[in-house]
Amino acid sequence: MPDQRIAIERRGYVAIVTLNRPNRLNAFDQAMFVELEQAAAVLATESPRAVVITGAGERAFTAGFDVNPDNPMVAALGAAIEAQDRSSVGRAIRVIRRAVDRFAALPMPLIAAVNGKAFGGGAELAVRCDLRVMDPAAVLCFSEVRLGLMPDWGGGAMLAALVGPARAADLILTARECSAAEALDLGVVNRISAPGQALAAALDLAQAIAANGPRAVRSALAVIRHSREQPLSAALDEEEKRAVELILAGECLQGIGAHLSGRAPVFADE
Repeated sequence: MPDQRIAIERRGYVAIVTLNRPNRLNAFDQAMFVELEQAAAVLATESPRAVVITGAGERAFTAGFDVNPDNPMVAALGAAIEAQDRSSVGRAIRVIRRAVDRFAALPMPLIAAVNGKAFGGGAELAVRCDLRVMDPAAVLCFSEVRLGLMPDWGGGAMLAALVGPARAADLILTARECSAAEALDLGVVNRISAPGQALAAALDLAQAIAANGPRAVRSALAVIRHSREQPLSAALDEEEKRAVELILAGECLQGIGAHLSGRAPVFADE
């Protein structure tokens, strides 16, 4: 893992994605966006039943975009601003969004184990996941406006969908730090782990999900995700359609049979 900015490890049905630049608080440079996109492609092929993403070390989940002058993306953006080159700025944002979007579009549940600071794009990446487990000492901060920027990893819109526009505005426009306790109260995170145990708690959650019917989980997750972007009537129609397809696929025969015989179900992968 030392040479990899993003590493993938399998633990049974669960995949662990580790953001691995602890010396830079796991911040993203251009190569790391490329590796995130590559990781998404690998996971799409391997099809784990759940994915946990976390940061290497104890200090950070990820500090988001690496604003280090040694990051070529920083120099390129400076040159684009000087030249007022709209197309170059657009391309830079699309590189980021393509990587994050492809990861977030994976069909299995994505769980962020927020083990330390999640600043800027790091907070955005966390909210782009389906579930979040947070260390009690960890901090979420949508810090972009401090730098004269705004969320552009898709996390601003997602935060508004999670907590509502007013609460999202409070966090994004002030760029204030949000503790784990407040994040839980706001509904930004699902669970707070014991100290130092964010990854372990996220793995427990992932393994509980992975014990269920994989086709059922993915079908239900698809409806949940799509419900954010369509009216209730359309979401209900999609739920009915997917439920019919799921039942006809026959996965429920294993689940119902196990229930009736008093044993734990053992589901086959899709």
